[in-house]
Amino acid sequence: MSPVRIAFLGCGFITRVHSRHLRHLKNEIVASYASRSRAKADALCKDFGGAGSYAEYSAAIEDPNIDAVVVAVPPRYHLTLTLAALAARKHVLVEKPAFLRMEDYEQVAAARDRAGRVVLVGENDHYKPLAVELRRLIADGVLGEMVFAHFTTIAHKLKAAGDWRNDAEMAGGDAFFEEGIHWLHLANSLGPRIVEAHGYRPPMSAVEEPDRRAKSMLVSFTYDNGAVGSLYYSREIPSLFRGLRLSKLFGRRRVISFESNGVFILVRGEGTPRVIFPGFSDMRGYQAMYRDLVRAIREARQPDMNLERAIDDQRLMEQIYQKSQIPNPKSQIPTL
Repeated sequence: MSPVRIAFLGCGFITRVHSRHLRHLKNEIVASYASRSRAKADALCKDFGGAGSYAEYSAAIEDPNIDAVVVAVPPRYHLTLTLAALAARKHVLVEKPAFLRMEDYEQVAAARDRAGRVVLVGENDHYKPLAVELRRLIADGVLGEMVFAHFTTIAHKLKAAGDWRNDAEMAGGDAFFEEGIHWLHLANSLGPRIVEAHGYRPPMSAVEEPDRRAKSMLVSFTYDNGAVGSLYYSREIPSLFRGLRLSKLFGRRRVISFESNGVFILVRGEGTPRVIFPGFSDMRGYQAMYRDLVRAIREARQPDMNLERAIDDQRLMEQIYQKSQIPNPKSQIPTL
């Protein structure tokens, strides 16, 4: 079959990340690049052997030669560009967090259904080998009755003063809303579903620093199987070996310990302990995510990481801020 022709809307850091992984899928996907700066679009097109470049997002959306767009700009602009792409009957991959409010998701779902197009929410961690293997272990009953779940994602990774993530209106909220959503999704996607969540945010540092966001959050939650869990999230605390993070799932038969990024899984309890290495070739799941996008387009079906899964995560995110009375400012979305 002919490759799927996609256009990246936005030429920042995350587009470079995606483009590096697409080098492994050159027979399935051909990429072009759009930016409000033609020089940026031209530069990425040259760096990654793209098919073309555009000086405006609208030019890529309206190009009849483009099958799908990747919305890779700050969250504040996701809704406007996604709706424009669907109106032009383009398929869409939108970076996560996809939208700022539940009503935004509902509006996009209605537009998707009218257009009969595919919308994939760019939760690459849903596809990573670690998540796939954890889902298999839980489905196979390895834990027995699940009791606790403990997820840790702690690192010292501060943003520079000029980073758009320092602007809560641009990012949609604090660091947990903008980036912690990936880890909330992991906790919510392993089989048991989270039915209730609460957030607890410690005071911000008294020391003035370039990264002005609230950067830490503790989330407690309850699963539909009765198990309870916690998620420790921070981007201001040093981690072991500058990135090693250990999480655990506790059952009445066995305990599953795993490195949160996906390096290894340890299963212990009944029987002989075993170590599993989920996989390193596509450790973050980007290639699997794009393969799902291509298959969904060709098979005229919605992808595994669809709007409905993202809506479930958004419901939890809103619980975390509303029930805990933590302010999470969001603005009206401007037109580009």
